Amino acid sequence: MGIFDFLSGQFIDVIHWTDDTRDTMVWRFEREGHEIKYGAKLTVREGQAAVFIHEGQLADVFTPGLYMLETNNMPVMTSLQHWDHGFKSPFKSEIYFVNTTRFSDLKWGTKNPIMCRDPEFGPVRIRAFGTYTIRVTDPAKFMTEIVGTDGEFTMDEISFQIRNIIVSQFSAAIAASGIPVLDMAANTPELGKVLAGHVSPALEQYGLSMPELYIENISLPPAVEAALDKRTSMGIAGDLNKFTQYSAAEAMTAAAANPSGGMGAGLGMGMGMAMAQMAQPGPWGARAAEQPVQAPTVAPPPLPVEHVWHVADSGKTTGPFSRASMGRMVSDGTLTRETLVWTAGQDGWQKAEDVADLATLFTILPPPLPGN
Repeated sequence: MGIFDFLSGQFIDVIHWTDDTRDTMVWRFEREGHEIKYGAKLTVREGQAAVFIHEGQLADVFTPGLYMLETNNMPVMTSLQHWDHGFKSPFKSEIYFVNTTRFSDLKWGTKNPIMCRDPEFGPVRIRAFGTYTIRVTDPAKFMTEIVGTDGEFTMDEISFQIRNIIVSQFSAAIAASGIPVLDMAANTPELGKVLAGHVSPALEQYGLSMPELYIENISLPPAVEAALDKRTSMGIAGDLNKFTQYSAAEAMTAAAANPSGGMGAGLGMGMGMAMAQMAQPGPWGARAAEQPVQAPTVAPPPLPVEHVWHVADSGKTTGPFSRASMGRMVSDGTLTRETLVWTAGQDGWQKAEDVADLATLFTILPPPLPGN
């Protein structure tokens, strides 16, 4: 250390810290070689604490006030490591100023949905976000557990860890509250207090406390929100018959306003007639609309009509005979290709071989020999 640095260290005898960053939690008073003049004045303002580190060990914690750094007024804390006050000027120590005010408007939120069990919907996934405040309540513990030798410790360096603690305790707080999902929006202050109660024990290990925690919003997955919207719409619609009539009236108004007419006009007339029938009393009116709609019954098709034929034999008419009977007659020779037959709808008597339905009966028999 040069002579000018040594002299500046001897003449500077006021140790204090003012902060305008609003996010600095700990600041180390910098001095060349960490030499502090014996008898220097230490100013600790409201919302601050000064921590003395001597020979690598935490020695003293000064609360707000004005102190003369002399042997007879060093408020050594009995719970901390004692250190020898018989030093010579200047003595080498480190002084850390700790901001003990509240750090407010800090954000937290669930990165991924959290699974919880709802008494009405069963297992659901929810998201949440909000704000919180944090403050240092035990500067000595905060220095030993978190800061270490960091000369300028900001809120950003610990906010990520605090957010993780909040999110990890959020599901436990929701389960302990017993509040249904649909009622959480109306009970966010109570949920915030419950969540802060779960988070506080973990923060106390770092010398921190959480005076306030707010839940700004709790949301459900989009699919669940869509189902809730449908359920709400059904509740608003109320009587579905009246809602149908109202929808039909709206459709008629829209169709009438359409100058193109055509299909729109026909659709409006049809819906109007249906609405009129529903509005009329009686079995076809509103009472009928209240009855459950039954599916129309479909009648089976009629059985096919079997043709029967009359046969001319030796100037006499016999029959009628079915096609199966005609086939047996072909087999025993009583019905030949030249036999005249007639059936309803046929234009006069015709040879059996000229009737399409009977011609196939003769294909199983050979034709007569020529000349016979």
